[in-house]
Amino acid sequence: MAFDELKGNIDDIQESTKAYIDSTIAYYKLWGFKVAMKSTTTVIKFILIALFFLLFLLFASIACSLALGNLIGSTILGFLIVSGVYFVFAILLFFVKDKIIEGPILESFSKIFFND
Repeated sequence: MAFDELKGNIDDIQESTKAYIDSTIAYYKLWGFKVAMKSTTTVIKFILIALFFLLFLLFASIACSLALGNLIGSTILGFLIVSGVYFVFAILLFFVKDKIIEGPILESFSKIFFND
């Protein structure tokens, strides 16, 4: 009789352990899906915002170049001045890219992965 009770308890422990493992696996699958979707939507939102900002910047640059060209009297010089300004910004960005770009990106993805 004691052996039958012990066998029943072992069966219950095995069933409980299996249920726990199954629910843990399901939880981590859902957590992984949630993190993947948050990351994907964050990247897509960033790309869309960047795309529209670049379109705005393109048309604003053309307008500024044409306006400077009319002011100076040479359209080519207007475009060269605007491109020179972008070149200076590119050089500055190259030297401070770690502080401006990597930090905020790491921070935002750390919030997604570790705060939930």
